[in-house]
Amino acid sequence: MTQRRSYAVGTGLFIVLGFAALAYLATQTTSVANTTRGDTYDVTTRFANVGQLKVRAPVKVAGVRVGSVESIDLVPGKEEARVTLAIDESHKDIPQDSVATIYTSGLLGDQYVGIQFGQSKTPVKAGGEIGLTRPAQQLEEMIGKFFGGGSAPDRLGGTYHVSGDFTNIGGLQAGAAVKMAGVPIGSVESVVVKPGAVQATVTLAIDKRYSQIPNDSSAAVFTSGLIGSQYVAIQPGGSPEYLSEGDQFVLTQSALQLEDLIGKFLVNGSPSDNKNGGAQGGTQPDNAGKK
Repeated sequence: MTQRRSYAVGTGLFIVLGFAALAYLATQTTSVANTTRGDTYDVTTRFANVGQLKVRAPVKVAGVRVGSVESIDLVPGKEEARVTLAIDESHKDIPQDSVATIYTSGLLGDQYVGIQFGQSKTPVKAGGEIGLTRPAQQLEEMIGKFFGGGSAPDRLGGTYHVSGDFTNIGGLQAGAAVKMAGVPIGSVESVVVKPGAVQATVTLAIDKRYSQIPNDSSAAVFTSGLIGSQYVAIQPGGSPEYLSEGDQFVLTQSALQLEDLIGKFLVNGSPSDNKNGGAQGGTQPDNAGKK
């Protein structure tokens, strides 16, 4: 009888400790632990999908908490959610072209807003807006990001459109990211092959915050990693005039195929082997739009 009672006491104690551990984890991984720390200023963002983001969820930069989610509202007449962030007064150096993304803590944890700094020298002010956002990640997008594809910002602040002709786009698809200096600035809106044409016309939707791209810039189709998804990279030129709605890239470079890379290696060899300095194995710009 005494042994049975000791088993019962041990089982009960184990259950109580288990519930206590769950309660502690709940307070540390949910909004219960995310209280305001002093004075804050408000910044708004807009997301196409907030997932399970909740009020008082943390806002982080490089994994460090800098604020919390103050409110989540639906934009009237639009399929967008307006999220107001309360940022600590001690963090007034957030660039206005930063990217706000909804992340998930661990595999099954709560969601939070992570801010990736941009390149602007002007910080976002109180009452301002972070225009570049990424929504809550779905399973398919997470798998694509694992293989190097990533995703482009939503650009809910508006876009302008430019295009380019490519002789080979490889596996480039609509929705792929458009990057400049590695920073996402837009996405591929469409890929079209006109009847009788031997080139594909790729239309890019660029965020209006990046309206000062020289009109002699070049566009190339690159691959993220070894087996990752493809994206369009823009190399800025030196012209004092900028691309605007409906303009076209003069210089483009198509996607490199595995056969092209092998051929380039076999033809060029090492730098010392290519004594003539020729570009036989190199990949030249398409110059599809050059007059």
